[in-house]
Amino acid sequence: MDFVRGAEGRKRFSAWLLLAPSSWAGLLLVVVLDFLYRHGLKRIQEPAIPVISVGNISYGGTNKTPFVEMLCRMMREKGVSAGIVSRGYGGANSDVLVFENGKANRRAVGDEPLLLSSHLPDVPVAISRDRAAGLLALERRGIELAVADDAFQHRRMARDVDVVLIDAACPFGNGRLIPAGILREPIENLRRAHIVVVTKVEEVDRDTLSALHERLSRYVPPERIFDARLVVRDRTLWDGESFRPLTSTMRGRGVLAFSAIGNPDSFIHSLRKEGADVLAERHFRDHHLYTAADMEELAAAARASDAEFLACTEKDVYNLPCSWKPGFPLVVPRVATTLDDPERFCEVLVDCLRPRLVVASNGYGEDAIGVLMAQKLRAAFPEAEVTAFPLVGRGEAYRTSGFSVGSTPSVTPSGGVLKYRLRDLWGDIQAGLFGHIREQQGDWRKIANTVRTPICVGDVYLLLHALWGQGVAPLFVATAKTVRLSGHWRLERFIIHRYSRRTWTRDQDTADQLSASGADAIYAGNPIMDLLGDVPAAPSKGPATPLKGSATPLKGSMTPLVMLLPGSRLRAYDDVQLLLDAVEKLQARKACGYVMALAPTIDPVRLLSSCRGWRLQLESEPVLTRGGVRIRLHRGNVAAAASEAMLLIGLGGTANQLCAGMGIPVVSIDEKGKRVQKKLLEDSEVLVEPTSDALAGSAFRILTTPGLYKKMSDAGRSRMGEPGALDSVARYAGEVLGWRVRCRVYGKLAVCRGRGLNKV
Repeated sequence: MDFVRGAEGRKRFSAWLLLAPSSWAGLLLVVVLDFLYRHGLKRIQEPAIPVISVGNISYGGTNKTPFVEMLCRMMREKGVSAGIVSRGYGGANSDVLVFENGKANRRAVGDEPLLLSSHLPDVPVAISRDRAAGLLALERRGIELAVADDAFQHRRMARDVDVVLIDAACPFGNGRLIPAGILREPIENLRRAHIVVVTKVEEVDRDTLSALHERLSRYVPPERIFDARLVVRDRTLWDGESFRPLTSTMRGRGVLAFSAIGNPDSFIHSLRKEGADVLAERHFRDHHLYTAADMEELAAAARASDAEFLACTEKDVYNLPCSWKPGFPLVVPRVATTLDDPERFCEVLVDCLRPRLVVASNGYGEDAIGVLMAQKLRAAFPEAEVTAFPLVGRGEAYRTSGFSVGSTPSVTPSGGVLKYRLRDLWGDIQAGLFGHIREQQGDWRKIANTVRTPICVGDVYLLLHALWGQGVAPLFVATAKTVRLSGHWRLERFIIHRYSRRTWTRDQDTADQLSASGADAIYAGNPIMDLLGDVPAAPSKGPATPLKGSATPLKGSMTPLVMLLPGSRLRAYDDVQLLLDAVEKLQARKACGYVMALAPTIDPVRLLSSCRGWRLQLESEPVLTRGGVRIRLHRGNVAAAASEAMLLIGLGGTANQLCAGMGIPVVSIDEKGKRVQKKLLEDSEVLVEPTSDALAGSAFRILTTPGLYKKMSDAGRSRMGEPGALDSVARYAGEVLGWRVRCRVYGKLAVCRGRGLNKV
């Protein structure tokens, strides 16, 4: 007991403080592990069913067991099938064991799971040292939500809600970690908690409780701190086989109290509150299995102290010898937890259980794919909140589509493309690149532990960026690389294998390459081609069969439609004049209709100021005119603008690839980035010198040469493949990650708002 008093801070000096160096070593280990888990260096995976973790940061009783019972009853009242997953402390089972109705061997499962199962006969309890395996066993039984007992420190298992219980009478002990104190980890780690519940508030005065609330509010918002108290549900006598009601009062009756729980003082306090005269106490190590000799000694001590009763907790009953029959009346108060503000608790719990999904992307083309991914998620999981996390730009594409953006804007001269020239990297550094990265990592930390597995659309840098900020292995839509270019480097393949939950590639060959490196990679369609949406790929066509009704101001014209794409980055304001000069020279040789697709990142006013000699006319839609040439300006879905185009003169990246996949020949300029793209698009793209004469000449040749046109059109379709990747991502998230069941659970529990928790 000297250790207990010293560790709990009730004795100023204790020989156990000599163990402080061991506590420092323990603190170092906790800090290192926390760092590894926070940044994803140790793997965390989202389970397929929602999880509410109930835990604490101290060694000792905080009433976790009755709190777990209360949560399970709440779920059952709201129509949610709940299960319990526990390590089974005190049990000897090494495999996954699922049982119900209290029908299990105490030595196999432990005392607390057995108690819970006896109180909740229709709630399955999974015992497993590997809690992830226990969750899988519950999922196979059709359970919709799991309550994880004592899991705050079990970081490998992702959880939807972390509820941390704090003992009001002894919240942090002497402030030291085990073994010199009672803390499992530093108090500051309460920042991980979604909800903090102060238990046993009936044992302290109002000033003490107020001071504890004030201290806790340094780490958890005050609106997420709650009070709970332990109430005696009934008083029973244990006869060795069953409980029967205690008909007499405890007031003034002599009792010898014994227990093997984390906080025996709380049990003694409850007996005295009932009016019992506690004549003697015996305390054993938590989860102690009593022997027949223990019970004989307790009976002898009761007789020696003139006690009328023995008294123990209900948990102790499950640790008594199986064949033992009490020679003394054994009183067992059965307790339950009640909350002081159940309505507010229910509101906060339900809010925490609402699925929050985030789509991250790192490029303007990737943003377009990310928007479509977010739209598919919103359609598949309407109860969820879907947000965006673009690394490049201001997230205009997301905002335009009605999605909130959680990342700090990052506008740099290169527009995020750094892989071709070192001077672009240097320019971005001068523009504050490192500051942007630091701010965006801070943005990740703000939403850490509140969002589901991130979906990353882009490259391995984005994968690492999200992993470092969230700690959870993301889903990865790998749009940046393919074996048809250079493929992923060996280090990238290792990162994808180690830190991506699943990867969707642009083609089967890339999926095979990553799978050979151990990654969970599949090809389910090209995510770039998903940008087609409901717009079908253009049918095979050529210059001999011009499109009717092409998107030009002249309805019913038989002229071919040429699409212009200035790109989505800052250089578009300079490059647009090159495209306009090429249009005039092409028009002099062949009459065409024109549409210019403007990316959401482009400011139309600034772009128009770069169009020297051209006038803007506002008809049913904006049109640029000069002489007899008219160019319709399209600001929206690129695929919609390209659906009737026969040719693209494009300076973009992803949009060029999309058009090629639609069977539209592409003419672009010869530069390093486009030469890399040419390896992918092969015969579907022609690269020329960056002059208006070269662009116009190449466009004219393609439009007037049927054989060349067909060859380029067929090559684009072949190289880019079919859509379908993003639908596959949504299906995987719904079925494997459990987002569908999370939405269903949230929908059932939402009716809890304003009603609170019913009585226990």
